[in-house]
Amino acid sequence: MQSGMELHILEHKVYLISVEKEAIPIVTHSLVKLALLYKHTNCRFFSYTETCDDFSVIVDEDGFQEIPKHEKVKVQPDRWRVLNVAVGAYATNKVSGLTKIAKSVILPLADYHVSVFCMSTYQTDFILVKENDMEKAIECLSANFKVFQEKDGETMPVPINHPVDEDKLQDPAGIENIRFFNVVTNEIRGTPRPIVHPFCVPLNRFSIRSLNPETLPNVACALLEIMFYAESLISPLQDGHDRFFSYSVVDGEISLVMDADALAKFPTNSLFGSTAGECWRMIRIGGAPLGFDESGIVAQYSHPISEGNYFAYYISTYTKGYTLVPEEDADHVIQILKSRQQLQPIREENDDGPQHINTMNSVNSTDDSDEKLPVRHQNDKDVAYY
Repeated sequence: MQSGMELHILEHKVYLISVEKEAIPIVTHSLVKLALLYKHTNCRFFSYTETCDDFSVIVDEDGFQEIPKHEKVKVQPDRWRVLNVAVGAYATNKVSGLTKIAKSVILPLADYHVSVFCMSTYQTDFILVKENDMEKAIECLSANFKVFQEKDGETMPVPINHPVDEDKLQDPAGIENIRFFNVVTNEIRGTPRPIVHPFCVPLNRFSIRSLNPETLPNVACALLEIMFYAESLISPLQDGHDRFFSYSVVDGEISLVMDADALAKFPTNSLFGSTAGECWRMIRIGGAPLGFDESGIVAQYSHPISEGNYFAYYISTYTKGYTLVPEEDADHVIQILKSRQQLQPIREENDDGPQHINTMNSVNSTDDSDEKLPVRHQNDKDVAYY
């Protein structure tokens, strides 16, 4: 067991929701209330992320009651529990940064066949697990962590009744060279974990920021503009850029992830970050919706990044995954990820101009070229993936 490491099962029970682009007027009133007037609700866990695909919302049970029912508002049927890793007695010091928890939490859960949904914020990292998988997740992680659970505002130890079964710690069927994961020592033995989902890198430069909740009224107009009127009030996306804006309020702590264009909408000095001028590059994961049953998607990306000791954030949405790395590390990280790909890209010229990508099985081959593929996201046929 890692000294002083604690796994906290938070009291929140949350739902994952997707709102189609054209349906945003249906939920605008509810989202404004949850995002800006949360002090007047019982909602304590709320996250809103706009991507090119949809609006992805994570909300607890009280907040879920605020969301209108509609055919264009899809709800993932499972209820999810929220995990957080901490150091020391009862989460007095949080461990921030997905890199630091990848090996101790995400990798063993992947090898234990537990699917996860990740939500990195400015303050910390949350790992969401389906409520029906909680017993299996606790069984998997109890060898490495003291496990605590929040209930009615109090934190108490969780009794561990199930010893770890290492026979379950193996890769999903269909991947050659099966490896076994030793939960006690956190060591991967055998072949590297392959990346089987394609990824692409938008040209946007992103910032991860926060703000004092007392100053929320000062930025309300900027938030409303970006969240609900982006298409009409924000300049059209440049070629190769992605639409991405994330805003979360968890237990009163606010976190934002946005690109440089959105950041410019906020009043000067209204937001704060860890480093002035700090920029991040985004890696978008998945060419098609990833679904919620497959395990190991986050591990495919977080494992090689953590092995290289690069800092990373990871934000799951209803359809795709997004990881952010410091701009100065982006080229190195991309090359590391390309070396782990199970499916390698084949460039083909096209009469329309953009290069389209086919794939072939090539588990052991790597693409060492430094040439960047063109990235376009306006529609599927113009997307080029690594």
